[in-house]
Order: sequence, then C-alpha cells, then structure tokens
Amino acid sequence: MMRVFARLAMLFAAGALLWGCTGNPASEGWITLLDKGGNGLENFSRVGDANWRVEDGALVADRGGKTSSFLVSRQSYTDFVIHAEFWVNAEANSGVFIRLSDRQVITAKNSYEVQINDKHPEWPTGTVAYFGNVAKPHNAGGRWNTFEITARGPRLTVKMNGVETTQVNDRSFFHGPFALQYVSGIVKFRTVQIKPL
Repeated sequence: MMRVFARLAMLFAAGALLWGCTGNPASEGWITLLDKGGNGLENFSRVGDANWRVEDGALVADRGGKTSSFLVSRQSYTDFVIHAEFWVNAEANSGVFIRLSDRQVITAKNSYEVQINDKHPEWPTGTVAYFGNVAKPHNAGGRWNTFEITARGPRLTVKMNGVETTQVNDRSFFHGPFALQYVSGIVKFRTVQIKPL
C-alpha cells in the first residue's frame, strides 16, 4: 500500500512539474521582436545611418552618421514590459527609448530614454534621462546585460541585470512605439521582447 501511495505521489509531482512548464502564466503574452540569434530586423523601421546588421547571433552597430540612429518598433504600445539583452563596449552611447512622440525626430525630451552610457556624468546606464537618476551607477561595458523596463500609466521602473536602478512617476508620455538607439562605440542587442499589460 505504501508503494502505491509513493508512486501516486511521484506521478502527481511529475504532473505538477509538467503543468508548471507548459501552463506558467509568466511566460504567456510575450512578443519576440528580436530573437537570440539577432533575427527580427524587419520588426523595426530604421531612422538614421547606423550600420545595423546581424553578426555572431546579435544585432550589431559600430558606425553611424552625424546624428543618433534608431530602430523603431512598427507597433505602438501604452502599458508594457520590455525585456532586452544588450552588450556595449566602454565607449558606447546607446539607449532604449519608450513611448515615442515622434517616429522620425526622437529625443530624450519627447520620449523616455533608458540610458546606456557608462561615461555620461549625469545620466549613466540605467537612468531615465531627464526624469530619473540612479542611486549607484551600473556599468554595462564589456558584458551582456539585461534591461527589464516596465511602463504602467505614469510609473516607469527599470531593472538592470535583475536589480532596480530607477523609478519614475511622470505624466509626459503615455503611448507610442519604442526604439533602440545607436550613437557611438559598439552596440549589440539580442532577445528583445515586449509584453503588453
């Protein structure tokens, strides 16, 4: 009798484990715009002259024009979570811009810019430029990093590598596409996903 109960318990545990793998609501609702191989450039419009290309499983740019370049999502969003993996060298200047007001003229004053720039004296990596600073700067140069950017109404939260770097409560921008920026250095993105809320 004990063996029967032991087997039933094992079957129940295995079933629960399988159900958790296939029915986990945390994995539902994500839209992959750029996969881990760097594929998905067609999900963005180009603004500017950066030489975006797929290389070694990532979307890479290392040369641009006289002004910032962007990859702008074709869809617009209101409330969402963005998961983005990025790699930059120490000299890079990049960012993830959200809720763009203008698809062609993109600035940190007509949208929210989650900064990727280890050398910026006022708005280093992990800040929301002009809107929210970090208590302690987080350097991104020379390694793969993750951003988790949550926008829900006026509240924005940024996590870098699982650690919250800044929170913003602001009512300037509520809807629009998002964009990946290239200004200088070497910038790579992979696994860019968005989950509308």
